[in-house]
Amino acid sequence: MYRFTKAAVNISGQAMRQVRHGSNLPQNFHSKYGAGVLVSGAIFCTAVWGYVLTSTGITWNLSPVGKLQPKPWREE
Repeated sequence: MYRFTKAAVNISGQAMRQVRHGSNLPQNFHSKYGAGVLVSGAIFCTAVWGYVLTSTGITWNLSPVGKLQPKPWREE
């Protein structure tokens, strides 16, 4: 466990140094590709959920109201 903790701290320290001193990626990545990545992600998510909801045959059972009836009492 000690090795894992030491590695995690080392990785987070490296990430902090990159952020502090500027990473090697251009700073305008989000302004250049951000909208396209957001739109393509939304389309992908909608397509996957559309497939799951319509084609997989999962019964969702959204509400038990009106479907669940109490058992009749038995007189002893």
